Amino acid sequence: MYKGLVYGLLTVVTALTWGTAASVAQDAMPEHAIPVQSMAMVFLPAHLNPGLAVDLDNPASFLYPEWSNDYVHRFEEVELPDSVIISMKGYCMPTDSTRITDRYGYRPSRGRNHFGIDIKVNTGDTIRVAFDGKVRVSRYERRGYGHYLVIRHPNGLETVYGHLSKKLVVENQIVHAGDPIGLGGNTGRSTGSHLHFETRVLGNAINPAYMFDFPHQKAVTDYYVYGKNTREIYYTVKKGDTLSRIANRNETTIANICKLNGISRNAVIKVGQTLRVN
Repeated sequence: MYKGLVYGLLTVVTALTWGTAASVAQDAMPEHAIPVQSMAMVFLPAHLNPGLAVDLDNPASFLYPEWSNDYVHRFEEVELPDSVIISMKGYCMPTDSTRITDRYGYRPSRGRNHFGIDIKVNTGDTIRVAFDGKVRVSRYERRGYGHYLVIRHPNGLETVYGHLSKKLVVENQIVHAGDPIGLGGNTGRSTGSHLHFETRVLGNAINPAYMFDFPHQKAVTDYYVYGKNTREIYYTVKKGDTLSRIANRNETTIANICKLNGISRNAVIKVGQTLRVN
């Protein structure tokens, strides 16, 4: 059932070299240096095998038992696997905008969850599909998404694009990463022109920020593991990051990060280092 293997969900930090070949002697190792540990081996399922042909007529058939244009998030009598490995290979950012106007999560002032990320776009801005896939739903919802699209992808994700002013694709149309699929707008329940972007597996919402970094216009990870009971989320340390900043960004605590990675609160983290955050 599983073929191939990769070491880690992200590029594992390489060994640090102290000094250079031209150095007379190596610099002394810091007294409290904490070695970077390799990630556990991850076995990729067959559908992520690079040599396997991708079926865009029936994307993610390994996970979804049927194809329907009749519903958005309702998948009855479908059991979520213990884990789903989602590849970010071949992704495209849905918009060039880097400004996030509303994040994923519960909103006490509204008394409801916000199941996606809102990115500021102007009416008429081009919206692009995030991965290769097939358009499953193209509809209008006056008190919700407005003009919206749901697209299923071979990696197991379904992406949702809401509040569009115009849709450029139709149901059952095959699309490729980066293809224009709609124009930004302010339709439905919206207080200003923006793109409402969701990522889901079998109808279950996932914070898009775990996969897409809109401010920096890049993917957060190479592979994201979505689990039925637990989920493993990995973060690559960036310039200026602190444990506090990483914890806030990933909606966790410093104590949890330290426990998952076997480090102390005073550990020195390095740019490019991989940390498990959940």
